[in-house]
Amino acid sequence: MSQIFPKWTNFLPIAIIAGLIGSGSFAVGVIWYFGSPKFLDVGYRPKQPVPFSHRLHAGELGMDCRYCHASVERSYEANIPPTQTCMNCHAMVLPESEKLQPIRESFKTGNPIKWVRVHKIAEYAYFDHSVHLRAGVGCASCHGKINEMEIVEQKKPLSMGWCLDCHRNPVQHLRDLSNVSVTDMDWVPPSNQSELATRLINEKKLNPPEDCSACHR
Repeated sequence: MSQIFPKWTNFLPIAIIAGLIGSGSFAVGVIWYFGSPKFLDVGYRPKQPVPFSHRLHAGELGMDCRYCHASVERSYEANIPPTQTCMNCHAMVLPESEKLQPIRESFKTGNPIKWVRVHKIAEYAYFDHSVHLRAGVGCASCHGKINEMEIVEQKKPLSMGWCLDCHRNPVQHLRDLSNVSVTDMDWVPPSNQSELATRLINEKKLNPPEDCSACHR
């Protein structure tokens, strides 16, 4: 009796199973990447109520981050500067600029400017700016080179995995604060960074936590 199906159909079940596994893996990969903070959050650049240029202020004028974000070294938050901080300069610098009208109105009425937050971690996670700055982690490690941004955008995913990668291997992010500021955007790790970071870790007794309670309190 001749065969009803050709011989190649014997491999059909294997091909179907392999296709299902491959399709499933592809679907998981697509969801994992396109649903991740690296894809969804990196590049986020909202329009602000006032066109504040970090490239001008922090870059060309060389203003230190801590002039506006004054509490960043002693608080878990990097504060949004009050309108008074803006007016310290702009009461005399470009006092009639149309772009700065919202600033003058805010100063006159006492109503704060509704700045749009760019960098934000999940509500259920805790992050302390002051601890990281004291350890020697510079602003650029998390925020990128703000001094080159006309409009601030998110450069890092700020995800749990991204944070843990740094906690497990912080060497490339630790600065010797006796020689360089945490706000120096042009800092690059020196050739002896590994040796330097090891010394800083020992001197400051740094032990970045990896357990859940460190961030989920």
